[in-house]
Amino acid sequence: MRVLLVYCHPRADSFSAALRETVREALAARGHDVELVDLYAEGFAPALTAEERAAYHTEGGNLAGVEAHVARLRATDALVLVYPTWWYGMPAMLKGWFDRVWVPGVAFRLGDGAIEPLLTNIRRIAVVTTYGSPRWLLWYLGWPDRRLLGRGLRRLCARGCRLDWLSLTRMDQRQRSELAAFRDRVAGHFARW
Repeated sequence: MRVLLVYCHPRADSFSAALRETVREALAARGHDVELVDLYAEGFAPALTAEERAAYHTEGGNLAGVEAHVARLRATDALVLVYPTWWYGMPAMLKGWFDRVWVPGVAFRLGDGAIEPLLTNIRRIAVVTTYGSPRWLLWYLGWPDRRLLGRGLRRLCARGCRLDWLSLTRMDQRQRSELAAFRDRVAGHFARW
């Protein structure tokens, strides 16, 4: 399976970086073709320019500067996102990746009152993320990031596209043994892909 692994964290020594490597190693050990996109390392520009926004609905004309990202997205069977959750959502850099790459003609096409999904090549999406918040607070708030990705993102893929969600709450209060246990859980999950 071709897997696009999109990673978003500014620090190379972060726990998210360790999780990225755990995911990559587990998938590679299963024989999957894993392509890593490290948004910070490549200096991805997340903000739409005025020109990009003006061309947003022009299919083909809205790909300037993101052609390589679009090609990777169209060629993948599965998408894995590894990032920390900040303020109940994905980092701005990752949100900008969606804004600039998941454009009309790539992710979807707007029809008469309906959205036609175009990324039907993606059969599986996985999220590996950490939260500073406790689990009860995320439940109280309705898991805003999970709802966005589960209800919004999946609509732009094939119906029945599977969503795997691996998360660690109270990140800043965890002991090393708890962090290691979560890494093991992530490794085990992707070893079964």
